[in-house]
Amino acid sequence: MDRVLGMTTFVKVVDSGGFAAAGRALNMSASAVTLHVQAIEERLGTRLLNRTTRQVSMTEAGRAYYDSCTRILADIEAAEQAAQELQSKPRGTLRLNAAPTILPLIHAMLVDFTAQYPDVSLDMTVSGRMVDLVEEGFDLALRLLPVPDSSLIVRRLAGFRFTVVGAPEYLAQRGTPAKPADLAAHNCLIYSDSPFGNEWRFLTKDGGVQDVPVSGNIKANSAEALRMAVLAGKGLMFAPRFLVADDLAAGHLVPVLTKVQTVELAINAVYPSRRHLSAKVRIFIDLVAEHFRKTAAWND
Repeated sequence: MDRVLGMTTFVKVVDSGGFAAAGRALNMSASAVTLHVQAIEERLGTRLLNRTTRQVSMTEAGRAYYDSCTRILADIEAAEQAAQELQSKPRGTLRLNAAPTILPLIHAMLVDFTAQYPDVSLDMTVSGRMVDLVEEGFDLALRLLPVPDSSLIVRRLAGFRFTVVGAPEYLAQRGTPAKPADLAAHNCLIYSDSPFGNEWRFLTKDGGVQDVPVSGNIKANSAEALRMAVLAGKGLMFAPRFLVADDLAAGHLVPVLTKVQTVELAINAVYPSRRHLSAKVRIFIDLVAEHFRKTAAWND
């Protein structure tokens, strides 16, 4: 028999003063209550209760067992309550993995989150690669690139497009490309983790895809490093628009090939399972999504 149920039944017999009363409290028959107590006594090889027609009383062994049972049952109830509170109230440690390019977009939101939910500790790892959420113990990842593991849950938070940009001094020296094919004559800075490889992807007027091979003398897995290089006039960059929005507004960079539409990717929240999603993860994802809705100007 279930030992926890047996303990619960035994404690209820003692607390209510009889088998029938315990049965009523537990919504079971008096005979079922008797069977549970007898099973415990047989397993332990000792009598726990002295029974008369009017009342029951504990033996010395019964008193010791009762004290232990009440402590164990209280611990079980406390454990279940703590687990339920983790589901309903944000608390504990949130282990977050984020792509480096996303950090400038969410740093203010991270400050707000930790201020609103002081019972949550944020443990964040920034990496260019997509981590193994289950194997490495992460609750959540915020990624830009498509997720290869189809067993993970992916929630789209925002969409973004790319733009080809260059510094004014570079364009003054090398000229401005008028069409994607003109990129062959330019120093194109390559993002080594790009899903497009050494190609820049554009959309054609009929809705198709045009992948344009590019080459250059700088290749890096850091979008920020490429941004600094293009600001220094070292070449052209196929940049997420949100990454260079401030540079474009300030005139430090200039968009080119503006009449050609680029592909769209998404910023995604990725997590292992949607079943019993903890409050800390659920609320964090909702706040990030709301943050992007309110600050979507970079997507224009």
